[in-house]
Amino acid sequence: MNISIIGSGSWGTAISKVLLNNGHNVKIWTRDKHVFNSLKNGENPYYLPGISIPKSIIPELELKDTISDTEIIVLAVPTQAIREVAKQIKPYYTNQIIVNLAKGIEISTQKRISEILKETFDKNIKYVVLSGPSHAEEVARDIPTSIVAASENVKWSKIVQNTFSNISFRVYTNSDVIGVELGGSIKNVIAIAAGVIDGIGNWDNTKAALITRGLTEIIRYGEKKGAKRETFMGLAGLGDLIVTCNSQHSRNRYVGEMIGKGKNLNDIIENMNMVAEGVYTCKALYNEIKHTNIEMPIVEKTYEVLYLNKDPRKAIHELMTRELKNEI
Repeated sequence: MNISIIGSGSWGTAISKVLLNNGHNVKIWTRDKHVFNSLKNGENPYYLPGISIPKSIIPELELKDTISDTEIIVLAVPTQAIREVAKQIKPYYTNQIIVNLAKGIEISTQKRISEILKETFDKNIKYVVLSGPSHAEEVARDIPTSIVAASENVKWSKIVQNTFSNISFRVYTNSDVIGVELGGSIKNVIAIAAGVIDGIGNWDNTKAALITRGLTEIIRYGEKKGAKRETFMGLAGLGDLIVTCNSQHSRNRYVGEMIGKGKNLNDIIENMNMVAEGVYTCKALYNEIKHTNIEMPIVEKTYEVLYLNKDPRKAIHELMTRELKNEI
């Protein structure tokens, strides 16, 4: 099968290795000529340092050349860039399956990526979201990983399942696109809060409570949006939440950790080579829930720490001293 990867960051590069190992022909699009030249030389030191990239993966600088004659388009660009990149793809789009790897919510509209793509292309777009506990650094090293391919059409999710799966990359199917997208997106916000705890003092009790109550907030929001509760207990929910809140590879947890150590958000972002999606998803969620009755106190306090310079210890104190209530 001929497959195009749109985006040459760590995740796009890692998934290109998976697909090449499965015997597919892979082209990967980048805007950066330095990355383009590095990929031609069998590496991507900007996003996956120390990992060999097969030279048979073909880098491209033009979207038209990347997409032509392909059967699957994999979107591996940050959420806030999805709408613009989709508009650039549209003139060359010929009804391929689109597989989305990004995990976020658009700030300006509070929309999920499937909603953005349906607006840009067509409501009947062949859309699959691939999500779960899957840090690129481990996927690129063939460390066993299990994720979920979700689509409203079971045929499309099964095609992706069979195309991407191998002995170290296991793909399950799911029909709950809303739940899989929201699980992957909101967990990044909770991971920032978990990182704050790591930065302040590596408090195990606090972090366990935060992950548990964070999952409650994800479920509460997700069910309001039409997601299935059981999705959040699976790989795209609890599984992704656990790894993102604890992993050394997690960019979102790292942002929180640096804030917990007293660093400034703008300085942290400027010194990062990759995007921490939770920073932007947090703003998108806050813009919505402040006008609704969806209770998400962890998300609210994370926003206040990120954007209103609230002291993290004060935010924790305010969470701990909220009105007492039943757990369920």
